[in-house]
Amino acid sequence: MILAHRLKYSFDFNINQPVSDLFSQTDQLPEELIKDVYLIRSLARLDQLQPVIKQVITQAPLRFMHTPGGKRLHISMTNCGDLGWISEPNGYRYAHRDPTSGKPWPQMPDAFRQLARQAATLCGFAGFDPNACLVNHYQAGQELTAHQDKNEPDLSQPIVSVSLGMSARFQMYGDSRNGKPVEVELYDGDVMVWGRTARLIYHGVKTNRSIPHPQLGLHRFNLTLRQV
Repeated sequence: MILAHRLKYSFDFNINQPVSDLFSQTDQLPEELIKDVYLIRSLARLDQLQPVIKQVITQAPLRFMHTPGGKRLHISMTNCGDLGWISEPNGYRYAHRDPTSGKPWPQMPDAFRQLARQAATLCGFAGFDPNACLVNHYQAGQELTAHQDKNEPDLSQPIVSVSLGMSARFQMYGDSRNGKPVEVELYDGDVMVWGRTARLIYHGVKTNRSIPHPQLGLHRFNLTLRQV
């Protein structure tokens, strides 16, 4: 079951900004948090990516999906690109069409693709070409419990994750979701990349101690880009 809902805050930004200006030209080197998991601070720009996100969710509204066991996921989400990640009673999978509307998912914005390529290259994953982007929306107190990203057929390709809005704690558990995770605080514009030996790490997100964002307040968007 998938339920759509509307955002209740403004996206009034100029949508005609050149793609080349949609992310920062940072000189900061990626920081390797644990083996094959990298963080690049302040690479993305909310003021320019936000209208692009609006275009995506106007075509494919955010919705709360349910696990195969019937539990509603804590955060709302949508997709863009050639395929979109969905959760159904019979499991998790990628689909070419939005099951709510029956239409193809919105096209992957060039801004998303170029940002993901830049981040991946900076972290040593040359040639990354994402064709699927999961757009997650968090409000304060919502979380993503420990899980693996393992529905992609080619696990040699990395994951690129973009944080926008309020802060959040990213948790890295390693090969098992048991035990105490390594945590890092993510802020607006931060981009994470992981792959190789860390491609299947269990990871989660907490927002119970998030710092509000000057424009979005206690809202956070996450773009998770993958090659499917």
